[in-house]
Amino acid sequence: MNLRHVLIRCAWLSSLLVIPAFAAWATGRPFIFPSLGPSAFALVLGEDPISARRVIGGHAVGIACGFLAYHLLAPGLTFHIFPVTWSVQDLRLAASGVASLWLTTAGMLLTHTRHAPACATTLIISLGLMPTLLDCVVILLAVLSLYGTHKIFRDVIRKL
Repeated sequence: MNLRHVLIRCAWLSSLLVIPAFAAWATGRPFIFPSLGPSAFALVLGEDPISARRVIGGHAVGIACGFLAYHLLAPGLTFHIFPVTWSVQDLRLAASGVASLWLTTAGMLLTHTRHAPACATTLIISLGLMPTLLDCVVILLAVLSLYGTHKIFRDVIRKL
């Protein structure tokens, strides 16, 4: 891979986060979250073409399953800054994480929306980091903007 190709791919990948970054800056909401980076990487540098169904659908499944697991098993809880061993609250959060990953995997397999970064999304929600309905909407809007930007850039890159 030559330097020009590397620079184009890096610019393309970085550009996918411009809209979510601006939205985060403008609103104070976390439009950039850990699983968005791997999704951008997979879109730009993945070895197989990833469809909107897999990216958007996978994250949507992860959002729904994380939200369900969190609100059934650990509503209102978050992990502590200082570890508290053997607490019932942390057990509930851990169970929420495990349940959300199980549900997300099953959901993505059943709906043919397999997208590994969505497993991080479900954990972000189910572990209480972004557990509200508004957080879930923010996540989905960020994923939609990421994919939309990717589609625009993919078409531009093809013409180069």
